[in-house]
Amino acid sequence: MKHVLAMDQGTTGSTCLVFSEDGSVVGRGYREIPQHYPHSGWVEHDANDLLRCTVDAARDAMADAGVTPDAIGITNQRETVVLWEKKSGEPVGRAIVWQDRRTAARCTQLAADAGASALIAGRTGLVVDPYFSSTKLEWMLSRGDLRERARSGELLAGTVDSWLVWRLTGGAVHATDFTNASRTMLFDTAKLEWSEELCELFGVPRGMLPEARKSSGDFGVARAEWLGAEIPILGIAGDQQAALFGQGCWNEGEGKNTYGTGAFLLLNLGQARPDPVGGLLTTIACDAGGGPAYAMEGAIFVAGAAVQWLRDGLGILESAGETESLARTLENTDGVYFVPALTGLGAPHWAPEARGTIVGLTRGSTRAHLARAALEAMAYSTADVLNLMRERGGVVFERLRVDGGAAANDWLMQFQADVLGVPVERPDIVETTALGAAGLAGIAGGVWSSAGAFIAKRDFDRFEPGAGSAAARDGTREWARAVRAALAWARDTQ
Repeated sequence: MKHVLAMDQGTTGSTCLVFSEDGSVVGRGYREIPQHYPHSGWVEHDANDLLRCTVDAARDAMADAGVTPDAIGITNQRETVVLWEKKSGEPVGRAIVWQDRRTAARCTQLAADAGASALIAGRTGLVVDPYFSSTKLEWMLSRGDLRERARSGELLAGTVDSWLVWRLTGGAVHATDFTNASRTMLFDTAKLEWSEELCELFGVPRGMLPEARKSSGDFGVARAEWLGAEIPILGIAGDQQAALFGQGCWNEGEGKNTYGTGAFLLLNLGQARPDPVGGLLTTIACDAGGGPAYAMEGAIFVAGAAVQWLRDGLGILESAGETESLARTLENTDGVYFVPALTGLGAPHWAPEARGTIVGLTRGSTRAHLARAALEAMAYSTADVLNLMRERGGVVFERLRVDGGAAANDWLMQFQADVLGVPVERPDIVETTALGAAGLAGIAGGVWSSAGAFIAKRDFDRFEPGAGSAAARDGTREWARAVRAALAWARDTQ
């Protein structure tokens, strides 16, 4: 039986899973990643920690499985950028993480420049925001003589996948895939190449960037010194696009939502590249063969993090899992709504100045009302994004596939189906990010004959819209009112 090693390099840790060709997980490893916060709003990783933790987790997974995999698939935290020396392979300073906001002032300047913002939107389909890689890399290169060293060919840069590929292959391959490239704000998603104009705008020498390739295919061979044997790297995708593929959403009109710290909703639009849409991002996803397809994406900055705040910040929950039982004790929230803009509002509003807002509190409000309001906020914000996608994308949407930690909450999944009015499907393996990376590598390596053969191994729990649909949809009006209140407070600076 053949096996695939999936390396899932995330923000807080690296998870590695070994999948067998029958679709089961036969080996597992995990290592936590140290976090660095040198200043308010700054978030950094030591790139060597990313490599070390990923390799250690991979070794643990292989030892657990007792096999040497036939292929490696890599998925990674997107937008995080690494700068390193070509000759030594050592990082030049810490990686700047996708959550980092140090370039907010630069982004405000760019957004106010009609020409620059139009160029960025037209080439990339993205909004100007510190979330993306380009201003991070611009900031890195502004230190000392680094830009000059980059122009002379001494330095290389890329997202985390390309860093791992460079190191695992011993510097033989400097490559990324189209999905990760599309998150840098440097990539022309129509031409599928790095944009000369954007590289010039941000002062990034094009020659330091990796070659962009399809997500399923040759990315070199991991050397034996890392994993005990030479293993081909045959698949790469950014975490959300990998999850989309792992959910089997490679056709037009199919979408998924990942309920993690934030929530990430992607809707596959096939080969039609959408025009930039206010509040939504255009990104590159995968078709059934791992080639490029287009998708709309909505990034909701706070989802599960709201529950974590109730637990850790307010101390009103023992565990995140407690929210389900608390939600079931109430008929409704009695008018309590929680807009969890704890780090600003993402899609569809993109209001970084917004802050968390709770409305409708009375003397009768309890921790159960806040817990249920936090869960409802995940469902309502998802519906806000998906309804805009359906409207602007012009596609028929018949179901939502879900994953992430909060997807294990049956109450939330039923409420989500009720709010959307379409079925919600949850796979038997909720680690779909790693699963998607394994699928992309396994299809290229012949472990699975096709995408259809790969997804045929999965089972799904299905939540149909039920008796609570009318009440849930009625709540959308009050939710919208709460969002307006949060935005009004943020914008009223008088």
